[in-house]
Amino acid sequence: MTDNSDLLNAKHLFVRGTNWIGDVIMSLPALRAVRESLPDARIEVLAKPWVADLYRLSPCVDDVIIFRSPGMHDGVTGKFRLAGELNSRGFDAALLLQNAIEAAIIAFLARIPIRAGYSTDGRRFLLTHPVKKRKGVESLHQMYYYLEMVQALGFNEDPGEFLIQPDARSLERVETMLREEGVGENERLVGIAPGAAYGPAKMWFADRFADLADRLVENFSVRIVLLGSGADADHAVAVSENARHSFVNLAGRTSLAEAVALISRCSLFVSNDSGLMHLAGGLDRPLIAVFGSTDPHATSPLGTRSHVVYRQVSCSPCFKKVCPGDFRCMDAVTVDEVYELAVQLLAGREVSEL
Repeated sequence: MTDNSDLLNAKHLFVRGTNWIGDVIMSLPALRAVRESLPDARIEVLAKPWVADLYRLSPCVDDVIIFRSPGMHDGVTGKFRLAGELNSRGFDAALLLQNAIEAAIIAFLARIPIRAGYSTDGRRFLLTHPVKKRKGVESLHQMYYYLEMVQALGFNEDPGEFLIQPDARSLERVETMLREEGVGENERLVGIAPGAAYGPAKMWFADRFADLADRLVENFSVRIVLLGSGADADHAVAVSENARHSFVNLAGRTSLAEAVALISRCSLFVSNDSGLMHLAGGLDRPLIAVFGSTDPHATSPLGTRSHVVYRQVSCSPCFKKVCPGDFRCMDAVTVDEVYELAVQLLAGREVSEL
């Protein structure tokens, strides 16, 4: 059995973060467990630019180092340049949440003396503290995949709170943005995210999002805000074009930190299985997540007020980006059932069945 005492006494910890919004959120409980065990250590995370703001919003992280690839850290020369930058920071230990061998190579080249992580992707020989992946762990929710690794290394078994927190500047910018769209400071918002970067097989139909939003506007004093990345802009427009009422369309107009702030303002959030869904779960907002081609058992949103609508059919979960058939899994999710769940959440009632 590996002696983890040196890792558990680290004073300056390097963490190779994960690359996608959902993965970041699902790994935050593990990072929180590390912070609980190392309350006085300085923890710095290496992250790609598109998720860096999430780590900055985590109370577990002291600093974020940007991994610029594509960019100055591309190729062999770029990796040596990055390793030199890391070496100059004087880390005494590395925790690799990302599974790729590249993460272990960079930590090795940076001469970080203690290097811990799953012994996947042929990188065992580069790690001083390898963790063997337990059989069956990949069948659990992805949160436990990361938690099991840090717990095997001896970190705190109780991850405690893991929520991200919006920053004050982003909250101010969001209020300005909403005010410019005619939304009052005290108006209740329902956020809708109709896109999904993975592909259309994860997307509920635009006309059903529109019908749901129309019903909520007609029966509650709420304003509908459409969110998403620039790539989701067309999906947001499609929802608006199918609707009877006008919505505030901010898809493609917010930074990641502003999206976090905006979701934190929502009384309800409705989404496909997407990065924004995971943000809403990480903020513990009332959330309805519509699943189609993917498996909610593995990647459902975190948070105590997250609810999944999923109708398993003979071909699900298929994990395909584009449905090769009749989209029966999404077609089985009706506006009526999502609306009834939304009514309960907006009324603040307990939801006993998902």
